[in-house]
Amino acid sequence: MNRPRETPYRDELLADRTVHRRYEDGREEWRRRESSTVVRWHDNRGASGTDELLGQRIIKRTYADGTVTYGRDIGYGRTVWGQGETVMVNRTSFGGRMGVLLGGLGLATLAVTATQFPPAALSPEEEEELRQQAQSSSGGDGGPVGGEWGDDGDTGGDSGDFGSDADWNSDGDGGWSDDDFG
Repeated sequence: MNRPRETPYRDELLADRTVHRRYEDGREEWRRRESSTVVRWHDNRGASGTDELLGQRIIKRTYADGTVTYGRDIGYGRTVWGQGETVMVNRTSFGGRMGVLLGGLGLATLAVTATQFPPAALSPEEEEELRQQAQSSSGGDGGPVGGEWGDDGDTGGDSGDFGSDADWNSDGDGGWSDDDFG
């Protein structure tokens, strides 16, 4: 097992339906949904790009310069990036609060194993296969991938429905739900 660096963050839904993400390390991102599987972002350090939700809970982050990295949502508001070096922890939602509780018990990052790491690289064909898997698991209606995003079946329903036109539905957490792709 790997003990990754934990980077907590909180999301704030803004009046224009974008999200302002504040990381505890001082980074900030402004995020806007382009579709049910793509979020465009830019940060306070001059970086920008997109996050795309692929199948099997894999997130493809593409920077404006073309650099690509992958993450994997592992539930409870946690997303593993790279080969387990970093776990982003959403402190906004139920999943994030559950992550805090697990962290207090020493279980939040301790439970990250190599089987939960995202792939180091994917070919275009592998990415397309994951997109097709995601499409078929969502019923082909363009709705959320693999059901409601963020609901991994063991979190007690820490998800929001991202398949609607509203994009950032409220689930009682101040206008924000579990994750918007890590």
